[in-house]
Order: sequence, then structure tokens, then C-alpha cells
Amino acid sequence: MVRLRRLLVAAIAASVLGMTGISLTGCPQLGNDVRAEGAFYSYQPDQAKGPPGSLIRIESMAGAPLGATAYRVLYRSTGVHGEPIAVSGVVVIPAGLAPAGGRPIVAWAHPTTGVASRCAPSEAHFVFQTMMGLRDMVRHGYIVAATDYPGLGTAGPHPYLVGASEAHAVIDAVRAARQLPDAQAGNRYAVWGHSQGGQAALFTGILSGSYAPELHLLGVAAAAPATDLTALLRDDADTDGGRNVTAMTLWSWQRVFGTPIDGVVQPAAMPAVDALSSECIESVKDMVERHYSQQPLQKQFLSVPDITRIEPWKSLLAANVASTLPGNVPVLITQGAADRLVLPQVTRNYVQRLCDAGSHVQYVEMPGVHHGFIGSDSAVQAVNWMSDRFNGKAAPDNCPAPSH
Repeated sequence: MVRLRRLLVAAIAASVLGMTGISLTGCPQLGNDVRAEGAFYSYQPDQAKGPPGSLIRIESMAGAPLGATAYRVLYRSTGVHGEPIAVSGVVVIPAGLAPAGGRPIVAWAHPTTGVASRCAPSEAHFVFQTMMGLRDMVRHGYIVAATDYPGLGTAGPHPYLVGASEAHAVIDAVRAARQLPDAQAGNRYAVWGHSQGGQAALFTGILSGSYAPELHLLGVAAAAPATDLTALLRDDADTDGGRNVTAMTLWSWQRVFGTPIDGVVQPAAMPAVDALSSECIESVKDMVERHYSQQPLQKQFLSVPDITRIEPWKSLLAANVASTLPGNVPVLITQGAADRLVLPQVTRNYVQRLCDAGSHVQYVEMPGVHHGFIGSDSAVQAVNWMSDRFNGKAAPDNCPAPSH
């Protein structure tokens, strides 16, 4: 039965989106998830003022694995334009005594769930099943801090695929986790993310040292990360997944950066763009709905031949391409060889850049694995890799020969 469900989801994901990183295997329903009360996510602007990562409110959550304690959290962070904002998320705390020095923390960065406020993972009834490797992380005794990102749960717009915005939310979720009364957290953490969350993980590696010098980032693990947005939008322009990503990116950035899209999107395509931007990506039912919503874009969508060459989109895309990381932050990158959204060669190119810059990188490419499953299929390896970092083992490195 599980295999049949997996094959069903894989077929729909491949034909409809190829973009969501949430593995739906083991999810016992196909409809909309039960959602938390919306009032938890509401806040006044003055409530967002304060140290990034400080808590605004928390509430207990049921259903965490292995006897762990879980909280839904609303915490302070930094917006795209440097303004104080509130961000929601979930923190899972293992049972038992904390080790000397406090519990290590893993920041989980989720893949695309949509750009509408209601698409926050912390609102979903099956949120714990969407955190890849959660049971193993709890079994190892790690706190798991899972941000929703800005504008998901809280009032939008969500800055979709804006790397610094994601990273601030990830880092501040770690700070928030350390304040929970029963966390007994240390200052060491690793970050693990898939797809959009892979981009978030890499930007966390880039910004952690300057944004949160009190924290010690031990490693970055990323599955099929969105490293090169220009390549993503250009190479996938004629695919269902590419049209979905492009539609959500344009819709979001128009609101976040004030960049009108009427000059690059055909007027007749706007109803489909608006529809895709109001739908979530959390269940098979959602995927099917998005399949029908995006169909008009197969006939008419962009009014320019290549949006990656048109300003200001060109510069915005370039600003959200992941750069190299500090040399003291080791990296694990996993990639599905059958991925048709984040193309393997794009990921290999980024790995080469990291290696040329002196990073310790372990790159793992999994034959036959598509985009939607690389997060779940590499989760055990990611958790084991992070465990080795917490235990002080030397980071593995299988970097290819220098490209120059």
C-alpha cells in the first residue's frame, strides 16, 4: 500500500509539478490538512520590535514523535528591507536529559509549500511528517527548529526564493528555540533543507557568522538546493514545474520589491498566475488542483522571450543566486539524478564552485531519484552527516579536481 501511494505521488509530482520537496508517503489523507487557529499568527507591528529570535508567543502541539515536546512559535526576525517582522514555526524538543553543554539544534528549512499565507507548514496537521529525518534527529537528541519563512502563517507576502529573508528566518528560529523553557539548548547548530529550503540552508551558511555571531554553525546539508535562480527560470521555462516556480516568483517579487509584472506577463495569463499563487502544495489534491490551474500558461504566459535578461528581474535573480560559503563551514549536497526541476548539472556546477573556493564538500548523486523525493531519500544520510559534525569528526570531502 505504501509503495502504491509512493508511485501515485511520484507520477503526479513528475507530471504536474516536479517542484514540491514534500514527500507525501505515509500521509494518510488526500484532502486539505487541518489547520491551526489563525489568531496565533496575528501580531501588531510594535510586537515585532525587539531582538531577532526573541519569542512573541508559543503554544503546545501534539503529535511529535518519540515522546518529544513540540511548540508552535511566533518569534521576531528581520524582513527583506531590514524591518522588524514576526515569523512563525515549530520547535521539537527531545525527551530526556540534555547533555553537558546543552542540546545541539538542527534547523529544518522546508521546500516550497506555496506563497500564500495559509501555506505555512506549522499550520498543517501533518507538519511532523513533512520534516525530513525528524524521527532520527529526535532519536539523536537534537532540537529541531523549523521556520515557516516570512509571510507564511503570518500576513504576506511571502518573499519566495529570497535567500537572505529565508536565512534570517532560519537563524532566528534557532535563537527562538534556545529560549524555550525546557529546551536546554547549546549554541551549536546545523542546517538541513530541501529545494527552496536548500537555498535557505546555503544562505544560512553564508550569513550566519555575521548575523548571529553567538551561534556556532557546524555544517550545511542541502538536498537539490535552488542555487542558481537564473538557470532555474531559464532552463525550466517550458515545463510545468518551471511555469509554477516562475509564476510564484513573479507574483511574490511584485509585492515584495514593488516590481510590476504587467510588462512581462501577458494579461490573459494573470488569472492563472493569481490562482497558482493562492494555492498550497501540501497534498496530492493540491498538486492536482495546481495542474489544472497552470494549464492556461502552456498556451500563453510571458510576453518576453527570456525574463532572466530583463531588468529588474535579472538583477533580482542574480542577487538570490547562492555564493560560496566560508571555508570553515562544511557542506553536504545531495541531488537526484532524475531531477527535472533543479537540474543535476546546475548542482554539480555549484559544487565545483564551492570546491574551488576551498570548502569541504561531500556531494552525493542518487540515480533515478526525482526532485520530490531527494529530501526524504537522503534524510538518513543528512542526519548521520550532521551527527558526525556534532561529534567533532572531520568533514568528508569528495571534491572533484579543480576546474581551472
